[in-house]
Amino acid sequence: MRGRATIAYALASLLLVAPCFWQRRIQAGDLSSHLYNAWLARLIESGEAEGLILVRQTTNVLFDLLLGALFRALGPAAAQRIAASVAVLVLSWGAFALVSVMAKQRCWHSLPTLAMLAYGWAFHIGFFNFYLSLGLCFWGLALAWDLRPLRLVGALPIFVLAWLAQALPVIWASCLLAHLALARRAPWVADVVVLLSPLLLVTLRSAIAALWPTAWSTQQIFLATGLDQILVYDGKYVGPLAALSVIWVVGLYQAVRTLGISSVARDVRFQCALMTAAAIALLPTAVRLPGFHHALVFIAERMSLASGVIACGFLASLPQRPFERAAAIAAMVVFFAFLYRDERALNALEDRLEDAAAHVPPRQRLVGALDDPSLRVNALTHMIDRVCVERCYSYANYEPSSAAFRVRAVRDNRIVAFRYPDSWALQTGTYVVKEEDLPMFAIDLDATGRAFIRNLKAGEPSGATTWRALRDLPPASPGGG
Repeated sequence: MRGRATIAYALASLLLVAPCFWQRRIQAGDLSSHLYNAWLARLIESGEAEGLILVRQTTNVLFDLLLGALFRALGPAAAQRIAASVAVLVLSWGAFALVSVMAKQRCWHSLPTLAMLAYGWAFHIGFFNFYLSLGLCFWGLALAWDLRPLRLVGALPIFVLAWLAQALPVIWASCLLAHLALARRAPWVADVVVLLSPLLLVTLRSAIAALWPTAWSTQQIFLATGLDQILVYDGKYVGPLAALSVIWVVGLYQAVRTLGISSVARDVRFQCALMTAAAIALLPTAVRLPGFHHALVFIAERMSLASGVIACGFLASLPQRPFERAAAIAAMVVFFAFLYRDERALNALEDRLEDAAAHVPPRQRLVGALDDPSLRVNALTHMIDRVCVERCYSYANYEPSSAAFRVRAVRDNRIVAFRYPDSWALQTGTYVVKEEDLPMFAIDLDATGRAFIRNLKAGEPSGATTWRALRDLPPASPGGG
């Protein structure tokens, strides 16, 4: 039996990481920026990056350390695949462990849904420090769920490691554990907290807004369940989303019908899911924290992944009929088929950018403000970063000027923008080129999708291009643009 379980986990793991290997490159937004900064870190260590430094920090750094170590040992291509695969396995199996602990059974039937959540919006936006932290927090919660002292002690190092990746999931996990402890010691007080949680969260939102600039929108309500993670790029993903929504609604209806609304409402698993959803809907989705030049953004969009997994944990404890399992598998197949098609189109576009960038003199500044407003995840913003790795300088890259990452710009330099407003202007195409910026090149697309290089001149805007990225492109021509 143990041997069969080992084989099952191994085969499932291979399937889980397959999307990290099925195309020439992983298309995951900010991953390209992480990879570019892993290269910059190497340049800094070798003394080739004047004006840039590496700083020590206690959070928002674990994935970068992993990627940097792999980059040094194996090169950029292998580094990004291995680092992303590790993150996927940590998150997927952490979610599986947590769901199984919540449901008090090994929940293989939840794995199709968890796989879709693992490759949803959070993965494809590429916030991998957050993603890795959340996966570690799932493991920590699974270990500490029953609140036994030895398990809590064992979970502590996991949460410390998660904090090194990103702080937000650790704060969320700590709140869940606090509620679990309250529900065990004083169940009626926990019930009151759940009942009052909307008021408490709105009060907390006002307090945060009084301290720092924030952003909140009523649209966050639609992120509360976590199913929005399925909406990766465009409208075709509504199909798998609708299928999962029906499965979840049917499951919740059956729970209320069988157990009664009072029993469901007092179930601590349901309470954790409900309060996580309420926090996503009611707390700010962006906060401008002091000391940083870039706001902490997409908080609700990130944390919806946590909401989806916790909801799975509650629903997995309920009996699931064969048609629901079949529907989840069918939704998963359609979802990953869409991803394969879309990532193929994005890789075709990146092929063209690479061919064009080959005509830029080595180690020169290159910018490229490409945008597709039709996509929920704009896959084009940081594509230029990976194109430039070991080839040229992606001058608009935002990480060193944001003061949020370990690679920092400390003065004007020839590698990357020192001031964050300049980086933002370059990313949006509104930057006016200065004499001291030259030489600087821009990568652009014509009406057919052919990539070409512009030699920018002082006094002109850097420029931006809108492009429908998911339409099929013919293969890049030999010799490039």
